[in-house]
Amino acid sequence: MARAAGRAAMQERILETADRLFYGQGIRAVGVDTIAAEIGISKRTLYNHFPSKDDLIVAYLSRRLRPAPPSDRPPMEQILGAFDRLERTISTGVFRGCPFVNAVAELKEPAHAANRIALAFKEQRRAWFEALLRQLGIEDAESLSLQLQILIDGAIAAAIVRGDPKVAAAAREAATVLLEAARVETKSSRKKPRRPERGEA
Repeated sequence: MARAAGRAAMQERILETADRLFYGQGIRAVGVDTIAAEIGISKRTLYNHFPSKDDLIVAYLSRRLRPAPPSDRPPMEQILGAFDRLERTISTGVFRGCPFVNAVAELKEPAHAANRIALAFKEQRRAWFEALLRQLGIEDAESLSLQLQILIDGAIAAAIVRGDPKVAAAAREAATVLLEAARVETKSSRKKPRRPERGEA
């Protein structure tokens, strides 16, 4: 029991270090020897837990593939909140884009498991949008969810180039326009008073 717990703890240490270095410096730029040295273990010990760098990359990305926690907040608030969270993340100063897209771009190997995990992440978020849109009664929730996903991805790419968190706010405004066009009332919506018909008081 203690041995299993110790092994799990070491795996977590390796993954935490790999996550920080892979995301901060790049998957190609960081070797297994660098990760082992950072932890203070031998490469052999690391390989006992992850037989290859590819295995470590897959574990690193899988660890980040987590479903959104359930929430009782209104669907509209959750949808627009995704853009608010992105703006806060970009503002941290350590934002380097989407780790999944980064991995696919760096590896340039269509058959690599990283591509499958990246696609799973994007689809997971799109499906999250779709489920919330269906709660709002949107008829073509699938198409709109993809549009929202594209806005998120576009804001991430723009933030890398511009270094400006405000791109997420601009994407939020665009999302609001799409939602209003789908006849969903948002906080920015302003109901115009109905003009009285002739003969009404």
